[in-house]
Parts: sequence; C-alpha cells; structure tokens
Amino acid sequence: MPKTRSKRYREAQKIAPKDKLPLAEAIKVLKDFKPTKFDPTIDLVLHLGIDPKQAEQALRGSISLPNGIGVSKKVVAFCDGEDVNRAKAAGALEAGGDELIKKIMDGWADFDVAIATPAMMRSVSKLGRVLGPQGKMPSPKSGTVVTDIATAVKEYAAGKVEFRNDDGGNVHVPVGKASFDAEKLAQNVEAFLGHIKRIKPPTSKGTYIKRACLSATMSPSVQLEVE
Repeated sequence: MPKTRSKRYREAQKIAPKDKLPLAEAIKVLKDFKPTKFDPTIDLVLHLGIDPKQAEQALRGSISLPNGIGVSKKVVAFCDGEDVNRAKAAGALEAGGDELIKKIMDGWADFDVAIATPAMMRSVSKLGRVLGPQGKMPSPKSGTVVTDIATAVKEYAAGKVEFRNDDGGNVHVPVGKASFDAEKLAQNVEAFLGHIKRIKPPTSKGTYIKRACLSATMSPSVQLEVE
C-alpha cells in the first residue's frame, strides 16, 4: 500500500519549491515549514556521479563540521596504557582493551562510535562480525583508527560526522538542527560540500555532484544549486 504522509508533511509539500535554490533560500524554506514539537535534524543528501561498484570510486570518511550537528555521541575507545586515562578524560564512555572487547562480545552495544589505536586493531579485529553489521567497526578509511585518541574521542563525542556512499552513489549526512541559525547551517553544508569536492575520485567522469537536497526530519526535500 502507498505510504500515507502526515498532514504536516502534505502541507509542507504544497509550498516546497520544485526548482533548485541557492543554499540560503533553501534553508529559509526549511525553516518556514510548520514547526514540530521536537528539534528536527537537517539532512543533506548528495547523488554523486560515481560508480559504487568500483573500489577506487567508493567514498568513505569523516569530518568535523564547523558548528557541530547538535547531537552528542557515546564513544568507546580501544586503547591501552596512558591512552585509557586520556580517552576517559576526553569523554569516552568506556576505554580499554581485552575487558572492553569481552564486554562487547558478551552483547553490550550501548554506544554510537568505536575508535581504536592502530596497536589495538589486531585484538579488535575479532569484533568484526559484531560491530561490522552495526556500522561501528573501527576503520582507517572512516577515520576511527587513530594515534591521537583523546582528540578523536572529543571530536566524535561532539558529533563528528561519518559518511559513506550507498549502492546508488548517494551520500547522506546530518548537517545540524532546525534550531541552528541559518548562517551556521549554511557553514556546515558548505564545509561538507567542499570536502566532498576535494575527495572526488580521479576516475569519476562527467557531472560529479548530480543532485543535492536538504530536508528536515519528516519534511519534503529542497533541491540545492551546486556549482
């Protein structure tokens, strides 16, 4: 059966423009939608001119947006020695080695992000089958295998954004909250677009950013003009 949209969504859909808009105008449209009882997340979705089947064109990484995303995350850190104390001081929910690994193997998963030092990855690799399907497995490509554990914990706890393309060549990331002022949202969007442009795969041909859309939680999307 067709999905039934909420009354609020349908009302917003009536005033949502069909044309591409400059960033400032797109953000204004989102803010003009009927407010909700909660603070919606603002999402950016990009449809990229990449071939996801080609390993050299796959995009994956992380970025700290200039104004954060308005959400704190629970971070655990796989590390040893003094790094354990540094990680906890920086805000890690849990930090350690074998005991933390066993706790997760036994079923504990009440965290959002796992980071690890390179030296710990041999031990952490046994968690691949547990953390992999959850998208929480530390990986150099995603920026969660680091030498500076304290800085990484602070960044991810503050909402550092991880991203990766899906099978259709789309990248979906949160860029803030509806309560952010327009300038801060624009700065976050521009920062992410700039990052995506900088990491364009050399083998990607034709139009790279084919489509860019902004939306709020449970709202229609607004297309962006992207150079």
